[in-house]
Amino acid sequence: MFIVGILSWWYTAGWRAKLLVEKERMASLLDYFSFGLLLKTLFSPFRQISAGKVQGSIGVLWHAFVDRLISRCIGAIVRTIVLLAGLVAVCVVGLVSLISLLLWPVVPFFPFVGAIAALIGWTPSWI
Repeated sequence: MFIVGILSWWYTAGWRAKLLVEKERMASLLDYFSFGLLLKTLFSPFRQISAGKVQGSIGVLWHAFVDRLISRCIGAIVRTIVLLAGLVAVCVVGLVSLISLLLWPVVPFFPFVGAIAALIGWTPSWI
């Protein structure tokens, strides 16, 4: 009866719990990288505190324009790198989550497969 209870949990509530864990992991990762905010602020100045209005001669205005332009380019490069790293992380976590969800139903059979392999004398080739 104990094994039946474990298996019934494994294939019903356990699988739902595993799905919820993977869903929360993906939501946390998406929140961590905040793709929407990065895309909205892609061309915003990068850590430039003094990017306000500048008054003065044409040289001062030109200097402020070039400073803001360089800051925006640096911001776009850094945010693009973070977006690409986030995309890679989301793909890797998604693939690992999918594999773990697909393997979930067969995990209870691994001890039996191992016991049978041990009984017939099979050893892995890397040992």
